[in-house]
Amino acid sequence: MTTASPRQGVPDKPTLDGLEAKWAPTWDEQGVYVFDRTAPRERVYSIDTPPPTVSGSLHVGHVFSYTQTDALARFHRMRGKAVFYPMGWDDNGLPTERRVQNYFGVRCDPSLPYDPDFTPPSSPGKQQIPVSRRNFIELCERLTVEDEKVFESLWRRLGLSVDWNHTYQTIDSRARAISQRAFLANLARGEAYQAEAPTLWDVTFQTAVAQAELEDRERPSAYHHLLFRSDAGAALEIATTRPELLPACVAVVAHPDDERYQKLFGTTVRTPVFGVDVPVVAHRLADPEKGTGAAMICTFGDTTDVVWWRELDLPTRSVIGRDGRFVREAPAALESEAAKTAYAQLAGATPHTARERLVEMVRAEGSLVGDPRPFNHMVKFYEKGDKPLEIVTSRQWYLRNGGRDVELRQKLLERGHELNWHPDHMRNRYQSWVEGLAGDWLISRQRYFGVPVPVWYQLDADGIPTDELIVPSRESLPVDPSSDTPPGFTPDQRDVPGGFTGDPDVMDTWATSSLTPQIAGGWGHDDDLFQRVFPMDLRPQAHEIIRTWLFSTVARAELEHDALPWAHAAISGWILDPDRKKMSKSKGNVVTPLDLLDQHGSDAVRYWAVSARPGTDTAFEIGQMKIGRRLAIKILNVSKFVLGLGAAERRSAVTNPLDQALLARLADVVDEATAQLEGYDYARALETIERCFWAFCDDYVELVKTRAYGGGGEEAAASAQATLSTALSVLLRLLAPFVPFATEEAWSWWQPGSVHRAPWPSGTELREQSLKGDPQLLDVAADAIAAIRKAKSAAQVSMRAEVARVTARGPAPLVATLRQVSGDVQSAGNIGDVELEVAESELLTYEITM
Repeated sequence: MTTASPRQGVPDKPTLDGLEAKWAPTWDEQGVYVFDRTAPRERVYSIDTPPPTVSGSLHVGHVFSYTQTDALARFHRMRGKAVFYPMGWDDNGLPTERRVQNYFGVRCDPSLPYDPDFTPPSSPGKQQIPVSRRNFIELCERLTVEDEKVFESLWRRLGLSVDWNHTYQTIDSRARAISQRAFLANLARGEAYQAEAPTLWDVTFQTAVAQAELEDRERPSAYHHLLFRSDAGAALEIATTRPELLPACVAVVAHPDDERYQKLFGTTVRTPVFGVDVPVVAHRLADPEKGTGAAMICTFGDTTDVVWWRELDLPTRSVIGRDGRFVREAPAALESEAAKTAYAQLAGATPHTARERLVEMVRAEGSLVGDPRPFNHMVKFYEKGDKPLEIVTSRQWYLRNGGRDVELRQKLLERGHELNWHPDHMRNRYQSWVEGLAGDWLISRQRYFGVPVPVWYQLDADGIPTDELIVPSRESLPVDPSSDTPPGFTPDQRDVPGGFTGDPDVMDTWATSSLTPQIAGGWGHDDDLFQRVFPMDLRPQAHEIIRTWLFSTVARAELEHDALPWAHAAISGWILDPDRKKMSKSKGNVVTPLDLLDQHGSDAVRYWAVSARPGTDTAFEIGQMKIGRRLAIKILNVSKFVLGLGAAERRSAVTNPLDQALLARLADVVDEATAQLEGYDYARALETIERCFWAFCDDYVELVKTRAYGGGGEEAAASAQATLSTALSVLLRLLAPFVPFATEEAWSWWQPGSVHRAPWPSGTELREQSLKGDPQLLDVAADAIAAIRKAKSAAQVSMRAEVARVTARGPAPLVATLRQVSGDVQSAGNIGDVELEVAESELLTYEITM
């Protein structure tokens, strides 16, 4: 509930300093942003807030995108919606795992039992202490609590109107339970399945390696030119840096536009030495300028091979094992005795030794063209490893995502069309990704930290895992198969014949992040809340993760709920440095937000953020923040001035034509800004509102100042003061979503409660109050006073200097319009005589005598 705060009165010297420290705790104490749990779904506006990676460092990009979302949240709250605005913390992933390892000096070993009394060392030693997965997660939660405090402090200072009663972690027990529940539902419906798949593998550490752990290192290599032959005996020359993978070759590829190979596409050629027929295929990733333009596709030499294998639906012929050596058994495709004999010379060898032996065999056969051509190129390594990564095949878990299901793909494309995109062209990225899918989503990872795959396997009489899966009950979730016992078994039956074994894998972090609407909304945990907030209204996010986070969330919602997870997607751009390069930690060009907030204030930094067009990459610009600070200061100063006229107490009728014109103009601005915010174009809405605000300050206030002080009589003063009061109220409310601290401060001087709980202005009500005022009067008066200011400036006299006479000439309608506001123009310009003359011209002209 929101508690009405008492009016504070106008301070002698308004200032922006200290407003964040004053209002952030006040909003919290008064529950200004608390979600109304009793609101029906039609009155709720729910946001699927992106959970930041708390183990990472704060940067200005956080301020940028989250402020844009907050402006929308504040707008809808003022429109009468119960805004569900939660905050999550993404602590499920490699960055957190590394941070916990280094901070506490431990490593996760899922085979160990949980130790409820474990205490990490006060100072980590050189050797990391192995702990159970549950102990590791507890340490993660303990450490990330401190990280979350730093983020929360920033968000509060920035003025995010988050309901801090609704927070979650992507590795906490609720998130793990929901992630596992969704997986088990996918499994029961046949949407989750196991299959052999390629994995980046470090042969020294004997571990799968995630993309975030890769680094490129330059290494010497050489191009070997090999001859493949067609049935007719024609030779096809290909270039490869890994000739030892010839027994793993499953195709030859060239670019679809490469004229040299047009006649070969759709045919087959025979590999040298092993004599296996492989197809010649076309793919856009083949580089016509690289080597001969034709390349081997092997399973697997590099990640491009994996892409080709998946997208072209090619067979698997793995030859390198997890120990980094050639496996003993030849691929089944090597059917001839000659091929098997040749492969026997490679079995058990390292890739380096196998390369030397294979090159000699190819040379002896006459299928090697010239000598190898040495060069240096970049090779992928595990960041802690000293040997190039290999790609080995292993059994993995997949989730259906339309890559191999035409019907599901079409449904997901339809969901993309159904979703409202802001900006609309971002829909194309989603559509291109879905249309280009060639395989299902690999969700298992061979890591220790994460959400465990919640299944066990029945062991046969020999202790070999069978295909019979054992799954937990929903009530028992979350589970860790590496330490928990499945139903119907006892702990001593683990890893013994006739017993069970747990699945050792964890799920990809996106497999949990794709469920943020369900996690934040309490699916299966707080079903009353979930029914009120899901499907959500808004997913705000960056454009580079449309293909990952956005698409995967749409896919999970389609499979589980047969619905879109939200109605709108608001896509933000990147922050660019002065050289127009993306800001990132790896490039060392990141700006920390706390310094910006200290220097310019939250309202100023917010102004810069919401000035950026949706989906547009935006330059980091201090100048824009200075403009925002000037706006915030002006809000305080003009509020003090207007309230000093006694306008706050006036509720009189608006009778003066200029006053009526201002209210009519405000009505148009309210309607325009409302439509822009309803269309998620917060930047244009700010432009519209700000333009009106400055016109109010620079023109209207100056025009009516004398009359508001009583210079034109009591009725005229009452009209001006009532208009000033109404206009100030409207403008503070219009600006509140963008500059919340300055508007709240000014509002508190004369109004009860929070401006952020005040109703959004109504154009209809303003028009009724304006008595059909004509906004053109405001324009004509503003042009007249601008001409007088220009003349005084040219004469190098004070703006308060007296003007002897002003003669205005122009068409009759404009002269008549000026006549209605001439009194205010005369007072504002300190003009002695005003003469109005009808002339044959399109515009009014002014003759000014000082």
